[in-house]
Amino acid sequence: MATSLRRTDLYAILDPETNERSHADIQSDPRTSDLFMMNSPIPSTLICIGYLIAVCLGPKFMANRSPYNIRQLLLVYNVAMVALSGYLFYEFLAAGWLNGYSLGCQPVDYSRSPTAMRMVRVCYLFFLSKFIELFDTIFFIMKKNFHQVSVLHVLHHGIMPISWWFGIRFVPGGFGTFHSCINSFIHFLMYLYYGLAALSPSFRQYLFLKKSMTWMQMVSRKHRDEMFGK
Repeated sequence: MATSLRRTDLYAILDPETNERSHADIQSDPRTSDLFMMNSPIPSTLICIGYLIAVCLGPKFMANRSPYNIRQLLLVYNVAMVALSGYLFYEFLAAGWLNGYSLGCQPVDYSRSPTAMRMVRVCYLFFLSKFIELFDTIFFIMKKNFHQVSVLHVLHHGIMPISWWFGIRFVPGGFGTFHSCINSFIHFLMYLYYGLAALSPSFRQYLFLKKSMTWMQMVSRKHRDEMFGK
């Protein structure tokens, strides 16, 4: 099946002689223009700002309060996130990484073929999942596990929704989804661990699982930064 590839440039380039925008101007993907929250980055930005405010005020709110008993809530949340992360991992594989994608320079397929649209849908769902994951931090604060609310944790959760808005709006597919595929698998394992820990405290003794997942997350982030030249 033939695919239609189109160049997408995220930044307008000014012609040095005319000082006007060149043909390499911003081109958004029309396939995502009508999706919820994709018309503007403002809603995503406001949610992330609200998240940062909650992170700053949360410990003060909990200062003179006992940790909330949210074990049942965490069990339901983690089971749901295991299912979501597993589904995302499967869809990234089925839509590209086990269906013709290359570990070389994989461009974005901008056609409306079933496979290309399947990749668009899983990318969009991955974007929405980043907002759900903000509750990770809220639950840490409610349990007064402030040591888990590290600067790296907050920056990662606070930046991902905004960065992925641009990804979905301009490049929903291609090689950038490799990191998302790996990230979904790591989150599948992570929420599985947290779900078991919420089910029974006896599972918490298996700390090597958590340390292994932390190591995998660090490797995944390093790969992402190298891939995008950060």
